[in-house]
Amino acid sequence: MDLTPREIVAYLDEYIIGQRDAKRVIAIALRNRYRRMQLPKELQEEITPKNILMIGSTGVGKTEIARRLAKSLDLPFVKVEASKYTEVGFVGRDVESMVRDLVANAIVLVKELHKERNREAIEEYVITKILEKLLPPLPKMATEEKKAEYERSFQRMRERLLAGELDNLKIEIEISKSALTLDDTNLPPELVKAQESIAKIFALGINRESVKKEVTVKEAKELLRSEASEQLLDMEQIKEEALQKAQEEGIIFIDEIDKIAVGSSSQGRQDPSKEGVQRDLLPIVEGSTVNTKWGPVKTDHILFIAAGAFHLSKPSDLIPELQGRFPLRVELDSLDEEALYKILKMTKNSLVKQYQALLEVEGVQLEFDDAALRAIARYAHNANQKIEDIGARRLHTVIETLLEDLSFEADQHRGEKITITREFVDEQLGEIIENDELAKYIL
Repeated sequence: MDLTPREIVAYLDEYIIGQRDAKRVIAIALRNRYRRMQLPKELQEEITPKNILMIGSTGVGKTEIARRLAKSLDLPFVKVEASKYTEVGFVGRDVESMVRDLVANAIVLVKELHKERNREAIEEYVITKILEKLLPPLPKMATEEKKAEYERSFQRMRERLLAGELDNLKIEIEISKSALTLDDTNLPPELVKAQESIAKIFALGINRESVKKEVTVKEAKELLRSEASEQLLDMEQIKEEALQKAQEEGIIFIDEIDKIAVGSSSQGRQDPSKEGVQRDLLPIVEGSTVNTKWGPVKTDHILFIAAGAFHLSKPSDLIPELQGRFPLRVELDSLDEEALYKILKMTKNSLVKQYQALLEVEGVQLEFDDAALRAIARYAHNANQKIEDIGARRLHTVIETLLEDLSFEADQHRGEKITITREFVDEQLGEIIENDELAKYIL
């Protein structure tokens, strides 16, 4: 969280080409969160995040910018589509479920953090349990000589276990039955609590038993790690930390917000629930308390990033109150041929690197000429212009079509080095691009 805006933008530049304005706006928004946390408590409450509205065509990097940042900074992040929510009273998901999804994400994040902190204790628990099965403890009446011999055998077995020499050995372990879990966050919190209470009642009579399973040592390690986590981790502390993290650091990315905008030109307002969804969003984005099965969550300091293409509607078609909740607006540029080329050439873990790694599994060394990459970018850009502009996603369809035959016959080219040239690209894609009707179906 203490990265400067310049460092945040530099990190994003490794994965996303261009869109400097969007990167700067989000970098400042995240830095302001860090600044806020350094202030006195009474002032912290007054400073609310400045929510962001991103406007741009599909495939230009709107979601990727937010997702990359949340992942790199270990922030609770959830991406939702505005179009899948309905107004309260209609059948479907209510908008409060996005906050419950965010808390569920925070629980997973914090639990993984606690597992990492307690990794040694968890591993020791797992090893001890497995060794007890491989070498049952001696009776209390055993002689000192037997105990010393047992200790030597125990240490030798432990070393072999840690080295992975016993991974294929089959053993029978006992796993305690886990309590009935209910992960459907779409349920109202009151109903979830009622069902959990019923589960606990059943747990008193049922779940004290253990289930015996015959598994390999390798499988036993994974099963016992889950059991160890439940027994060694403080779930109450994890829950409290997760609620705090969701409230203070959470990011909710609302995609397709243009789909719930009601255009002034729309005849007869065909779907009245669209405006209802906007009104339901208002209190959550502005700041309210949402009840979840883990406890109440205040949304005052959650950062909301909304995004939409706004082809058929305008940001002004949103109700005025909701427009005011997204004070920062940034427009993302459409991707031209040069941007598509840079996406192939310069991004970390680019599509080209991914395909090279995939074919290397088959023993095929794949190389791309610079002229070939420029030709791919040109064909992708032409397809976007002729058919529909889907941004960088067009590169997936173009490269997949280009390498289809090679991927299919990769096993016959084991040990070979294959260079993709501009001539090869023209041969594979030229006819498809020229034929508009064919391009619609293939690319």
